[in-house]
Amino acid sequence: MSQVLEEVTNREFPCPRCKKPARWTDNPFRPFCCERCKMIDLGAWANEDYRVPVDESKEHNDFEEE
Repeated sequence: MSQVLEEVTNREFPCPRCKKPARWTDNPFRPFCCERCKMIDLGAWANEDYRVPVDESKEHNDFEEE
């Protein structure tokens, strides 16, 4: 394995949930550090804690009547 590829695959990244360092390789829960963080994040999506911002001042009409 080349040195650059080895450095990238052994790199640690912060878990998006708890910010603990997590290895990318051999991690079945990536990008999370563990199953707990993965499930907490999934629960947040299910509870609609995450939202995509929408500009409600503009009316979007995909189907125009002719």
